[in-house]
Amino acid sequence: MSILSSLRSSKLITWKPTGKLQQTLTRSVERKGISLHSGKVSKVKLCPGFAGQGRYFDFRSNLVPASVEFAQVSPLCTTLCKDGVRIRTVEHLLSALEAVGVDNCRIEIENLDDQGDDDVEIPILDGSAWEWVAALEEVGLEIATDVDGKSYEKIAPHVNAPVHIWRDDSFVAAFPSEVVRVTYGINFPQAPAIGCQWFSTTPLDDLVYSKQIAMSRTFCIYEEVEQMRNAGLIKGGSLENAIVCSASKGWLNSPLHFSDEPCRHKILDLIGDLSLFAQFGNQGLPVACIIAYKGGHALHVDLARQLMGIT
Repeated sequence: MSILSSLRSSKLITWKPTGKLQQTLTRSVERKGISLHSGKVSKVKLCPGFAGQGRYFDFRSNLVPASVEFAQVSPLCTTLCKDGVRIRTVEHLLSALEAVGVDNCRIEIENLDDQGDDDVEIPILDGSAWEWVAALEEVGLEIATDVDGKSYEKIAPHVNAPVHIWRDDSFVAAFPSEVVRVTYGINFPQAPAIGCQWFSTTPLDDLVYSKQIAMSRTFCIYEEVEQMRNAGLIKGGSLENAIVCSASKGWLNSPLHFSDEPCRHKILDLIGDLSLFAQFGNQGLPVACIIAYKGGHALHVDLARQLMGIT
């Protein structure tokens, strides 16, 4: 059976050739650091993968595909769960892999503060995807082949008809387009230094991503930090891995990389979440005009599920 015939599809998408071959890393590369929510230290080793295998996590020999079928939306992050094993906060790493074009990759992850848990979290690094992009550039990419030395053409999902997901006044929508275009809006009236922001990319490619998106760090409202920590979140959060805005004092650790860095970070998250659409080493980010407003991980993943026909 060919990969094309094996692809999960729906009436909303058509898989089309990209004119490129699937890629992987030339060799392995490692990064380690503290995790945002658990506060534990973990190590990630990105390894070359065979063509057609896609991206998947390896935790204690438990394999968890980076697929929307295994996605669970957790507070302030996206989690993959399979057979009781949970890989948390996958969105920044997957965003970089998708945008740079690492289609096939084995992602070995180790909890260096090992307590025997079946729960592990990707390190937050500086709160953006830039250190992951730098790691990928360090080793470079090459054409991926399968165990028989065969390469595969990379195909991409094209949106055929408008689709949208909304919750209260938040929404994410995708419309047919010849290229990937993303427009994102956020609104934080409780923090005037953030306020209402919009950012658009036309089109969105690896060069635009590395220069305009990858360096955008995760952000939070200072007055909400205690509440989040009381809920067991952001135990590893600090001014070193997030930009923090006070409602009354503005940004506490400026300067920002961009004046609209929070809005750009939302696009970073969106790419990581929609990368879960990827199958068999093909493109995950749908070829569409995507517009989002006050979205989050739950809406992003729900859009991927609807496009794939998963209810």
